[in-house]
This record gives sequence, C-alpha cells and structure tokens, in this order.
Amino acid sequence: MFDVFSEAIAYLGMASILLAFLLETRNVLHSKQATYLWLMAFGSGLLAVRAFLISEWAFLVLEVVWCGAALAVLVSRENIPSKEQNEPSS
Repeated sequence: MFDVFSEAIAYLGMASILLAFLLETRNVLHSKQATYLWLMAFGSGLLAVRAFLISEWAFLVLEVVWCGAALAVLVSRENIPSKEQNEPSS
C-alpha cells in the first residue's frame, strides 16, 4: 500500500509540474502568474515528499528549493499592484 501511495504522490507532482511547463510553453500562462507558481509549488512539494519517503536526499533538496522559490514569489506578489502581476517579463 505504501508503494501505491508513494507512486501516486510522484505522478501527481510530476503531472502538476509538467502541466505548468506545457501551459507556459504554449503561452497560456507565464512563469510569474499565480496559477503557474501554484502548480510548480504544489508539484515540487509533492515530489519533495516522495523524495523523502524513498530517501532520495539530493532530489529532496532540489524539490524543496524549487517549491520554496515558487512560494517566495507568490508571497512577494502580495506587495505588487494587481495589473503588474500578470504582465509577462521581457
């Protein structure tokens, strides 16, 4: 049962990150939009849990940093006027 749970976490996290990337490369989202950042934070957070469960320490560090970076941008966005939040960066 543990393996099924661990695999489900991995696939859900991977799907979230890949969905964000696919939407960004198709110009549906851009990398500073809240939806993109939430997908990345959610996906990398789940993959961090998976990495912990299977003792993959380097992967855990990568995913924790990735999740933290997305969350840091989301938190800092609260201080930006709403019109600027959705403008693509050049």
